[in-house]
Amino acid sequence: MRVWILVRIGAAAAFAILTVLAPGIGATPHSLAQTPPTLSSGTSVFATGLEAPRGLRFGPDGNLYVAEAGLGGSHSTAALTQSAAGPCQQVIPPVGPYTGGYTARISSINPSGVRTTVVDGLPSSTTNRAVGGDIEGVADVTFIGSDLYALLAGAGCSHGNVDVPNSIIRINPDGTWVIVANLSSYVRSHSVRNIDTSDFEPDGDWYSLANVNGDLYAVEANTSQIAKISTVTGQAGQLVDMSANPWSGPTAIAYHNGNFFVGNLGGFPVTPGSENIYQVTPDGKVSTYATGLTAVLGVAFDSQGRLYALESMTAPGFPGPAEVGTGQVVRVTSSGTLQTIASGLSFPTGMTFGPDGQLYVSNFGFGVPGAGQIVRIQIPS
Repeated sequence: MRVWILVRIGAAAAFAILTVLAPGIGATPHSLAQTPPTLSSGTSVFATGLEAPRGLRFGPDGNLYVAEAGLGGSHSTAALTQSAAGPCQQVIPPVGPYTGGYTARISSINPSGVRTTVVDGLPSSTTNRAVGGDIEGVADVTFIGSDLYALLAGAGCSHGNVDVPNSIIRINPDGTWVIVANLSSYVRSHSVRNIDTSDFEPDGDWYSLANVNGDLYAVEANTSQIAKISTVTGQAGQLVDMSANPWSGPTAIAYHNGNFFVGNLGGFPVTPGSENIYQVTPDGKVSTYATGLTAVLGVAFDSQGRLYALESMTAPGFPGPAEVGTGQVVRVTSSGTLQTIASGLSFPTGMTFGPDGQLYVSNFGFGVPGAGQIVRIQIPS
């Protein structure tokens, strides 16, 4: 397979090769769930039965809301040259063309760990089966007051779902939803300085959200930019272009004390310790805040203002069997060193603090269909 030569790829492309390089994972999805790697002390399974869990957030009702990428789909738009929204540009091989369906969902998990569906039938997409058929769907969720918002990453014509663009959507109490901002359109109208045409997502590779005073900030990893979205007007503008060398692939964002903190996935093959957390001011100035990290897919602050990073995998190379159980959570100390808080995670994809002060992490978020779970981590002093 030509995927071996992809040494600098975006978030979607990176995880698309997981089941190619780890056929045992893709062929026996439940074996890891039955005999998972040992979690570190203070870490326990809180909920199971999730399909590719990604971003997660506690709601005002005390329940945990989880974005799930779903199961993808089989509908192709590769034969289309035009859609109602404009050109139907495809993701080029080997990652594309995608196929789509409506199998993503958002789940609510009560304090006892029982899952219920909040909304389903959301856009989900599958990369080219030749490179493993990885899934994208709902990427993240957040609340503004009692209103639930979600970030769609598996929608748009390039993802096999011509009827719905990648978007910010608002979920109504009855489970229906409305588009607040069209992010597929945003990608077409907001270019960056450095676009890699050999690894380009026409509808964007959106990953995580931050809520600041009712405005949403969404991270787009493929072209390395952050968008600011008004939930009142639906207008989206570019906060910052992070595509200059070295390419960063921002995937995680948190807001704290007036600034954004952004973690990056980086390139593949994984080079442990080569990635960073950046501080981004509200006017888009970028500086390096913490170094020595690996494949960051989550950032969060605890009630004491301490910064945590979720490292999805820490072994060198491409995603595969060697990466199972190498995910971890680290805390950035006041001196800038990294303290391991939890280890033994497998392809974790998102994290959030709960009202109990504990950390909740989406585990088995990539490459292991049917085995998605949420783990709960007790935070040491």
